[in-house]
Amino acid sequence: MNNRFSNIIFPILLLFAVNEFRKAILNFWDAAPTVTINLGKIRGKYARLDSGESLYSFRGIRYAQAPINELRFAPPVPVKPWNGTFDAIRDSPKCPQPVISAAEISEDCLRLNVYTKNISSVANKPVIVFIHSGGFYESSGRSDEFGPEYLIQRDIVLVTINYRLAALGFLSTGTKEAPGNNGLKDQVVALRWVKEQIKSFGGDPNSITIMGYSVGGISVTLHMVSPMSKGLFHKAIVMSGAATAQWDVATSQLDMVKKQARLLHCPDHNIRVMLKCLRQTNIADIGNSLNGMFEYGPGNPILMWMPVVEPDFGQERFLTEDPVKRFKRGDFTRVPVLAGITKYEFLHPAITVIRNETLRNEMDTNFSKWAPRCFLYERDTPKSKQISEHLRQHFVKEQIEDNRSLLNLNNLFADGVIGFGVHRFVKLASAFTTVYYYQFNYAARYSYTYYPDDKPFGAVHHDDLLYLFVNLKKAPLFTENDSEYIMVQRLTRFLTKFAMDGNPNSNTDRYLQNIIWSPMHVEQFNYLDITDYPTMKDHLNIYRYAIWDRLFPIEETNDAEELTTEEDEIY
Repeated sequence: MNNRFSNIIFPILLLFAVNEFRKAILNFWDAAPTVTINLGKIRGKYARLDSGESLYSFRGIRYAQAPINELRFAPPVPVKPWNGTFDAIRDSPKCPQPVISAAEISEDCLRLNVYTKNISSVANKPVIVFIHSGGFYESSGRSDEFGPEYLIQRDIVLVTINYRLAALGFLSTGTKEAPGNNGLKDQVVALRWVKEQIKSFGGDPNSITIMGYSVGGISVTLHMVSPMSKGLFHKAIVMSGAATAQWDVATSQLDMVKKQARLLHCPDHNIRVMLKCLRQTNIADIGNSLNGMFEYGPGNPILMWMPVVEPDFGQERFLTEDPVKRFKRGDFTRVPVLAGITKYEFLHPAITVIRNETLRNEMDTNFSKWAPRCFLYERDTPKSKQISEHLRQHFVKEQIEDNRSLLNLNNLFADGVIGFGVHRFVKLASAFTTVYYYQFNYAARYSYTYYPDDKPFGAVHHDDLLYLFVNLKKAPLFTENDSEYIMVQRLTRFLTKFAMDGNPNSNTDRYLQNIIWSPMHVEQFNYLDITDYPTMKDHLNIYRYAIWDRLFPIEETNDAEELTTEEDEIY
């Protein structure tokens, strides 16, 4: 009896043990997936999504050499091949910026993350490369800021990148020592890396979509006109930012460089001496000097370190001409475009002004001084004063005080920093290529800005990112039990469907099949209003933008026609 029981049970136990051992071995290898590219081997991590699908992540991959010593303020140098296996199992440090701990930052930050569900080199999935926001002076492509869990559930390969920020990425003196745009050239080297290597991660090098938010959106529009970026992408997603705004694109930012030097106790009388000192300055000091660069409260101007049109010193130039001129004559990479804004874009700085008595009084009594700095146009000239008077007349007629002025100030920040640039971009680009235009107008329980207390005011800058990327500091991971889950499904499907074939529409996807998103026609400025029930509408913010169009014409005209009473209605 016992022998017969043993004869039956022992093979079963043995088989169970073998299977468990086999699963343990497979799990061990799955936990450390390895791909081989033409630079060497890369080891990543394996995880299983809630859907049961596999997620392979390769984080902190170096795409360029560390820009240290003589490479500080120099164009990026592509990474060299390596021996052994590169461990890509954790996020890299952020590029230097204000942080709590110096350990969080490093100049060896020119890294990228790759997320994929299939590491077969024949998978050929569409690729999305995301360029992060942050004013060109903060943030990163790290997974704790831009987690992949939502987008990667769609059938794509996702790449997020770091690039140099503030002085380290955008210092420009107008001389051969520092022509500028190194942060954007970092992005180019990252895109070249993706083009060359992404097939090993299951991506299709002939189906790359560049997607950027805020200054990332500005970056995407600049890649569309940059000679360095030609052939590196096939579609463009431009979210809440474009380089076709009312600000002038200069050939240098020498005044900014000198201001930065003075903050770091470097001499500013001689460019070479100044740069030598800045190269020797501690990176934490450079990052933490940011607040000293602002002029009006904490955070204004919102955009300071900016791209420039590079003088020709024989270098490879990222930007050779004002982007508005290139878009106007159709001289850009004509790929399908998906572009748009949020309903209340830059509400946060408007709230800051309203709540701070000193800032509020300064804006009210000296509008012509502070408006150009906050709303980003030329300053301290007779023309600047006229522009300021016109904006005040049409946007903030009454005294600037408490909540009654909040929406008016929000409209100025929203248009000056984001909306007008995107408006002009879709207008110019749609004359030559297909553009899908949107306004994100969905507000739920979580937001980047809560007002007046702990409730979201509406869809503000960055709020659409809550449904594309996981950032646990801002919102939980949404599941089927959350009301926000439908927006996650819908928004990720819009964007990934567009990344697949240049068209966000789908007749078969149950989340999209009852929505028809028409390409934009410049006569209508038709757009998809993305709410609980997305609907096509016309003429987004058309009366507000008419004011900006009159004040900042692409070509000077003698048209002195006054705005009608209807056009004066701005919200």
